[in-house]
Parts: sequence; C-alpha cells; structure tokens
Amino acid sequence: MALDGLFLSKIKDELLTKAVGLRVDKVNQPTKDEIILNLRGKGCNYKLLLCVRADSPRVHFTSHNIDNPPVPPMFCMLLRKHLTSAMVKNIRQHESDRILFIDFDATNEIGDRVELTVCIEIMGKYSNLILISGEKIIDSAKRVDYTTSSVRQILPGLDYQLPPSQDKLSLENEDITVIVDRILSYKEKHLSSAIINSLQGVSPVVSREIASRAAGDDIAVNALTNEQINRLTCLLSEIKSKLHSGSEVYMLCEKNGKPKDISHIHVTQYGDLLEVRKYDSCSELLDDFYFERDRLNRINHRAHELLKLLNNLLERTVRKLALQREELKKCEDKESLKLYGELILANLYRLEKGVSFYEVENYYDNCNIIKIPCNPALSPTENQKKYYKEYRKAQTAEKMLAELIVQGEQEIIYLESVLDELSRADTDSEISAIRLELQAGGYIKNIKGKKKKPPKELPPIEFKSSDGFKILVGRNNAQNERLSLKTAAKNDMWLHTQKTPGSHVVIFGEGKEISDEAIEEAAVIAAYHSKAKDSSLVPVDYTRAKALKKPNGGKTGMVIYHEYWTIIVNPDKELVEKLKV
Repeated sequence: MALDGLFLSKIKDELLTKAVGLRVDKVNQPTKDEIILNLRGKGCNYKLLLCVRADSPRVHFTSHNIDNPPVPPMFCMLLRKHLTSAMVKNIRQHESDRILFIDFDATNEIGDRVELTVCIEIMGKYSNLILISGEKIIDSAKRVDYTTSSVRQILPGLDYQLPPSQDKLSLENEDITVIVDRILSYKEKHLSSAIINSLQGVSPVVSREIASRAAGDDIAVNALTNEQINRLTCLLSEIKSKLHSGSEVYMLCEKNGKPKDISHIHVTQYGDLLEVRKYDSCSELLDDFYFERDRLNRINHRAHELLKLLNNLLERTVRKLALQREELKKCEDKESLKLYGELILANLYRLEKGVSFYEVENYYDNCNIIKIPCNPALSPTENQKKYYKEYRKAQTAEKMLAELIVQGEQEIIYLESVLDELSRADTDSEISAIRLELQAGGYIKNIKGKKKKPPKELPPIEFKSSDGFKILVGRNNAQNERLSLKTAAKNDMWLHTQKTPGSHVVIFGEGKEISDEAIEEAAVIAAYHSKAKDSSLVPVDYTRAKALKKPNGGKTGMVIYHEYWTIIVNPDKELVEKLKV
C-alpha cells in the first residue's frame, strides 16, 4: 500500500481547512519515526501525526492517545524549542509529489518573529521529516550524509534541496492532452505502468483502476483503441476535476475486515473480492487503517528486549524439552538392563571372560536362549554390576526426567502466556508490569543502583454485558491471578480459552444468576483477548470461580480446574468494542 501524491493533496485540503491559524501547544515523539503536534485554537484541539516509518509514512490528524517515552528524544526537544507556540501559517504540496510543507509563524529565543517550515517527505524507506528555516536545514528525523547518499545530503546547516525530479507530469498542473500523449509514448508497456511512469503521485492501485475503467483490462498501450483512449482522457479529466472537490476517500478491506489498501477514487477492479468502505475524512481513514499495525510496531519497539528475551527463553526451553523426552524414551528399555544383570548373576558359574556376548536361558521366557552383549575386557561379575548400575541410573533418570518434563511444559505455557500479554500491551505501564513480573520470576536480573518508581498499574479492562453484568479482563499474569483467586467471588463465572494463552475473564454475578447471553459475550471477549484472536472458531472453557485452584509450585497466573463447560465462539472485534466500558 502506498499513500500517493493525489491522496496527499486530499490530506492537504483537510489540513488547510482545520489546522491553519492554530498554535502548537505540545510536541511529542512516541517513537523515533513519529512526531505528534498538539494544535490548539479557535475552540478546537487536534493532534497532528507526522510519521516517516518506512512501511507507513503519512501525515494526518489522529484521535488515538499514544504513550510517550519517559525521556523525550533529542529531535523532539529541538522541535519543542522551535515550534512551541508557533502558529500554522500555510500548508503546501510540491506539485503532485509526496512532499508536504507546513509553514509556521514562530518566535526565536530572543523574541524575533521567524518563519519555520516542517517538510515531510513520504517516500518509503527514504521518508524524512525536516525542520527548515528559510532555505537552511535546522535538523531532521533522519540525517543523510555523503556515506549514505551521494545525490542529496540532509544535515544541519545545509541548504534544503528537493529530491531529484523523476520527469513526471503533474495531473493538477498539466494539460490532459499532454498527459495522454506522454502515456501513449510508452507503447510497449502495460497501461498501468505507463500511467505510473507518466504521472506524479499515482499509486499502483489507482493506476490499475484507471486502466481497468478505460480499457476493461490492463492491456498494452499499443493495443488501445481510439474509443479506449477517449475513455482514458475523460477519466483523467474527471479525476483532475474532483481533486479538490469532495472529500470522499476509500479503504479496501478483505472479507475478514483486514485493511488492504486505500484510494482517493472509488475502486471497482476487484469486484466482490474486496469490500470498499467510504470515508469522508482522510484522517479518519488513515487512523483506522494504520492503528492496529502501528500499535504492534510501537510495542515491538518499546518491548524489543523483552520480546528477544522471551523468544530466546522459549526456544531454549523447547529445545531442552525435546532432549529430555529423547532421554526419557531411552529409559523405556531399563527393564532389559535389569534382566541382563539378573541372568548374568544366575549364570556366573559357567560364564567366561573375553567373549563379546553371553548365551544363557531366559527363565522368564520359557528358557529360550538369549544373547546378552558384554564387554570382553570385563569379567562376568563386572559386566553384571555394569548392567545393574545402568539400570539404577536409568530408573533415577526416568523419575527425574518425568518431573523436569512437566516443569518444562509448564514453563512453555507460562512463556507463551507472557508473549501473548506483550503482544496485546497498549501502554508503557502494561509493559512495565510485565517486566516486573519477569523480574519477580527471576527471568530478569534486578539492576543495582537507583530504583525507579514503578508506573501506576492499570486496572483490569472492564466490559458490561448486554444485560448488565460486569466483566473484567486481566492485563497480565499477576493481574489474572488476583482477579481469579482473590477478586472473584465463589459463584462468579470464570472464562479462559481452551489450551491457548490468553487473559482470565470474570463475570461478576453480584447475587444474581449469570445469564447465558452474558457467558457467550464474555467468551467472545476471552477469545479476543487471547492468542487465538485471529481464528474464526475458538473453544472457551467456563466454570465457577470456586472451582479454581493454584497448583503447588505453579507459575504466576496458572490455575487448574476439573469441572467446566466449553463454548465455541467467534472473536468479534465489533462486539468487544461495543461492550467495552
């Protein structure tokens, strides 16, 4: 998916309508690739997100609250110094290219008025955010020196230069006949490729849609008929006329609701394969499109060390468990070792040293002859003692390995549950709570020195069933344990996905009989807050809280139960959002 220049022109129009005249109240930098400008004025308040991440560069208003790091990065401090209280004066786009300039009327440290510009370049992995004064670069989110690029350097003190031109035409500024002639000059190319090579700011999905509408298919340019060329001309004229009239934009979604692409024109080329959702706001569309993916990216960024630690621990435990099971399988033959030792002992009087095996009668098997391998260098007595020693060793190993395997299986269940918690953590507080849990379990060493005050723990996530029952969901294993074993009354209903890591869910009856509808809705919530959230049919166990017990030596959050019922549900995100308090 690519946010193209024509879509950016729609965003520019939206920002011009709402942002011009507002002042910068706060500047935050949640991650190294994201800046949020809090804009205030005219009785309104907006959060403007500027993102230059390689896989999702964009600019738009956001309604989501994004946690900031405890210590702001240096680039954030620089922007705060220059932009705090600055007023948005104008928003410009370079032709139809993916470059947007936000002009500010600001004051410097000695009180003089200055004009500053924030330039956001939306160019995939080369995306950048640059603060400019006049023509000089003050600084940028990503510095580019001669070792990185021999074409264009972006460093403090240098003059700002536009990226190299690609010799493409602007749909907004160029005559349609000139554009069509340029497209037709690429005779050997497919029509969609010719459109991309000719026009600024056109994404693949839009170029394919134009080709589909004009020619019925993405055929070669030299195969176009006069009628198809006329349709192409009319279609480009129509798109040009609607660039600044109307704010409709479209999201393409798969059948399961997963966002696939975006467009500033209605897309028909996929037929019934993709659902097309219409939005009246570019910001609302981009917020919906990127929020879930960006949430995971932020968690991965902030919890990188924890994820690496947990994945290494899980991999090591799985490998260790496989070796232990292999060793246990070898112990299954221990009775034959005991038999060999016993038969050698019974025949010592007639066995001799120096042979590689003994032939004796097995009185446990109708006195059939059995060959017992032996060490020629050892006497019969020594071989007999060797077999008894190996038998006792295998017997002890079997007992110890059985216990270690149970511990290893519990360890894997626990580590997978922590990984699941981390994948659903939305805030720094939740990540910190997981880190403290791992410290308490001995997985992370406590760092000596000045102790940081732990962040305030968030309460369990609260929901309310359609018929009024309170439902709580634990955020981590420690909270799961408290919720299930201490907070819940004995007749409250407890739910958890069957044999799958997930949160503990409790329905509070408060003296009333819990309804089947509340149980079903709580089961959907339990499935959604689990590793199986992307599955279609998820089995969820439910039982009274009084049936729960914590096993001796069990990990944090581990409970056992024997009497339970099972319900199979679909993790419906819309229902979960609807029931959330």
